[in-house]
Amino acid sequence: MANIPTFLSRVFKTNSSQKKVSTNLQKISRKLNYRFKDESILFQALKHRSYLTESGEERIHSNERLELLGDAVLGLLVTEFLYRRFPYKDEGTLTSFKSILVSRRCLSQFAKEFGLGEHLLINEAEEKSGGRKRSSILADAVEAIIGAVYLDGGLEVARDFVENSILVHTDRLLSEGRMQNYKSILLEYCQSSNLDGPTYIVEEEYGPDHDKIFIVSAQVDGRKNGSGQGHSKKIAEQRAAKAALIQLNII
Repeated sequence: MANIPTFLSRVFKTNSSQKKVSTNLQKISRKLNYRFKDESILFQALKHRSYLTESGEERIHSNERLELLGDAVLGLLVTEFLYRRFPYKDEGTLTSFKSILVSRRCLSQFAKEFGLGEHLLINEAEEKSGGRKRSSILADAVEAIIGAVYLDGGLEVARDFVENSILVHTDRLLSEGRMQNYKSILLEYCQSSNLDGPTYIVEEEYGPDHDKIFIVSAQVDGRKNGSGQGHSKKIAEQRAAKAALIQLNII
């Protein structure tokens, strides 16, 4: 008889937890503007691996498998979208565009815009360390949700979801992405086009140590394609990369 209160407390705790999960799934479904036929798939998409330390499940039940699937689906849909949207852009340019749209920065930004973090299932330690706002966790969760939508509704439903939630902002995201890191875009262009480089060379530096100016050139395939200057080598390299992208007709 002494164990009855403990048993009842566990029952009520379980029921309360189930209600919270159900409410959580309903809220995020409304935010995503998609109603899952099988909510268990959405439930798994929200499970960060840290949550399993509390639920006692194996790691295979986290959202990592769905993240892998969602990454592939997202890559296909974004590539197809860009192929149709920019019929006169070459492979290197489309590759650079794709890298921006599927980047951790863009996916986590999307997650933050509709408050995905508050719906994630993570353990207390991860939450205290800021896990609900961590870009890597948010971006992975977005990919997992895309994988879940694909499994639940098929490719056409996933296409609608990706286009209406992410690709509708293509122009803004590409503009922000270019400003974010011209060096990354130039590197991806060189890799996709089998070109050597880019290589950054400090051609000149002048001024006092506390206010030095660096002039840097960006070379692709052994040829100088642009130069830039700034108060640090990093800034000068970014500006040189931008100049090279313009000269190569990438942006």
